[in-house]
Amino acid sequence: MKYATRTVLVAVGLAMLPTQALAGPAFVSEDRAPEGVVSQDAAFQEIEILRALAAGTPEEAEEPDAQEETPAPPDAPSACSVNGAFEACVEVGPATPTATEALNNRVSPQAGIKPPAWCAKSNGKLLAVRTKACIAYPISYKTYQIVNGQRRLTGEAFGNVYSFGYSDTSVPTWGQQVEVGMYSGWGDAINGSVKGSSTGKGKCTRTEASFPKKPLLPLNSWRLGESFYRSTTTAAGAVGTCETTWMLTFSSPGYDDALLPQVDRVFRCDNNTGGRPEAGCVVPKYAAELKYKQASYPALASHVSRAQASGLPGATFKKPLIRTTDPTTIRDNRDLACGDAPSVPDKSCDEYPVATSRQGLSAGGTRRTFDDCSLNFPRQTGRSGASVCMITASENRAQGGLNTQFYRANRVLDGDPFRVTTP
Repeated sequence: MKYATRTVLVAVGLAMLPTQALAGPAFVSEDRAPEGVVSQDAAFQEIEILRALAAGTPEEAEEPDAQEETPAPPDAPSACSVNGAFEACVEVGPATPTATEALNNRVSPQAGIKPPAWCAKSNGKLLAVRTKACIAYPISYKTYQIVNGQRRLTGEAFGNVYSFGYSDTSVPTWGQQVEVGMYSGWGDAINGSVKGSSTGKGKCTRTEASFPKKPLLPLNSWRLGESFYRSTTTAAGAVGTCETTWMLTFSSPGYDDALLPQVDRVFRCDNNTGGRPEAGCVVPKYAAELKYKQASYPALASHVSRAQASGLPGATFKKPLIRTTDPTTIRDNRDLACGDAPSVPDKSCDEYPVATSRQGLSAGGTRRTFDDCSLNFPRQTGRSGASVCMITASENRAQGGLNTQFYRANRVLDGDPFRVTTP
């Protein structure tokens, strides 16, 4: 009787990339020694600071609205590696109610930083806030024997993977945490094990990584891997990103390994934020929220909310504003909107979208206004153009400080999306 063994790993909601080399010792991912390299003691101190910051951050009250569709469709073809009679495959398949239930009833890990509750709702899509990002998806690990040319299932293990990244706007370091937990299975597969290795490329160095080989059993428990990377973009004016990969390896005695890569291109670090003397990291795709509170700035909030209601962008994740730091664009936005504003006692001209966005009047369109704004422009709707209104001068002056503080606190750089709300 002639037989061979085969393993298959099925992952849901994740883009599968070609197999990559497993990680070796801590390394610098550039050809030359970058200016961001620090001593191991200093790097470990930053890690402890980051852990404390992440653990001390209050849980977000609601699931974030920002989502990124996974690049792999549900019917993506299998990616298999063949070594003689041995074969390992990664396949993409649909999520199941059982997997979702297992995610929502997860057991908290014994170490690391607990992912936010909204992570379990990601359904294979990347969810993020400004300094955290998470994706959760179901997997199945299967083992087969090929006996006389016939494929026979010898075991299955069903589970979930969490990939959770966290950083802070005041630290040039981020953590990339991955958890694997199985909730059912049988045969050779469930008696297998999992381990992980972490690599990175781009503007970063890896300072720590650990995911030793661990058995998949017992069920309903979690296997944790942690890695930490430090940005090398710490010199004044520097901006850079890093791509990190967790390579998960599932194995059972006598079977070929099955590999699952989890790739993250989430964090951007910089030392180019005005008013911030230190480097820090954010999720740049997340549109942070600039708030004009009605209780504190009633005239400003009223104008902005009505301008958005008339069709101008900036209130939502799907239609955010995009920041500009180009002085010519900012000047043109202001001059085109308010350059000929009349003199009104105790009032000054306010424009929306804000002048520090790419959606201002320099991008095209016409001016509009409202009945109580002391201006003789059309009352109209639409996505292009700008709304102008004479509002309380003190509120208008305060707006500049609010915007500056917001951009600084959230490291909103040129080209970053942001939202404007009037709570």
